[in-house]
Amino acid sequence: MKQLAIIGPTASGKSDLSLKIAKKTDAYILSIDSLGIYKEIDIVSAKPSLEERSEIKHFGMDLLYPNEHFSVDIFINLYKEVKTICEKDEKNLIIVGGTSFYLKSLIQGLSALPKTDSKILKKVEIKLNDLKKCYNFLYDIDSEYMKNIKPNDRYRIEKMLLICEASKMTPSEWFDKNPPKPIIEKLDIYNIDVDRKILRERIFKRTAKMLDLGLIDEVCRLEQKYTRLPNSMGAIGIVEVLEFLDGKVTKEQMLENISTHTAQLAKRQQTFNRTQFTNITHAPLDTLESMEWQTMEDADGNVVKKLMVE
Repeated sequence: MKQLAIIGPTASGKSDLSLKIAKKTDAYILSIDSLGIYKEIDIVSAKPSLEERSEIKHFGMDLLYPNEHFSVDIFINLYKEVKTICEKDEKNLIIVGGTSFYLKSLIQGLSALPKTDSKILKKVEIKLNDLKKCYNFLYDIDSEYMKNIKPNDRYRIEKMLLICEASKMTPSEWFDKNPPKPIIEKLDIYNIDVDRKILRERIFKRTAKMLDLGLIDEVCRLEQKYTRLPNSMGAIGIVEVLEFLDGKVTKEQMLENISTHTAQLAKRQQTFNRTQFTNITHAPLDTLESMEWQTMEDADGNVVKKLMVE
């Protein structure tokens, strides 16, 4: 099994490119999109259509409900499962999406966590009844690490408490003694380079299309079913519609806000992709589309499962 990654800012054409390459190289697709992982968030996340997903098997989409927690360790476990499936089915793998932080975590790996038992789990569960007190305790003993965690982030606070209870170390001490190990040793990464003016136009068109597809109705259904509390309800495209529903902005202002905030996100993604990876190729979409992506055959005519670019 061979694998590669396609990354780029939102609305840069990643999904279409990955489908074209997957068809040519006999590959499955693993999405790295922090919003596409959720069921029922379809228009806001700009997922590939069900028809497109029926052509090539996709993973990493529609796995969790919007009120369920998603984190990088969940994604890494998902990657391991998908890799096993690809090896079993003799398929290549294309990792594609805009949340490049998850890709970086695959390359860098995660630190192992200390073993816990039922007594420790119960003790931490009781402490979490006062989340503020737990956060203050952790901040007092390890402010450098905890300054990057929000006081209402129950999932990560629980994780840090478990580390403290099981190891008798602060989170920083534990991670210093247990550095991360890479999950993927070598990976070719292709980043779609897009002019910001062109990208802004693409974002505006996509936002208008989302409105035509029923963006407002989708957000209304999500709010009624899940309230505004889940982290997923703070996503770009949802927040701006909620402001419109609250009467704070007009529909035109809502569309402009979504486009502006999406463009700001795209700029951050471009910066991240250019600074956080070493083994990476930066190229415009049309250049990547014109490459000879293909599987190769050996001397006997048997397909060699490789993702090749000539």
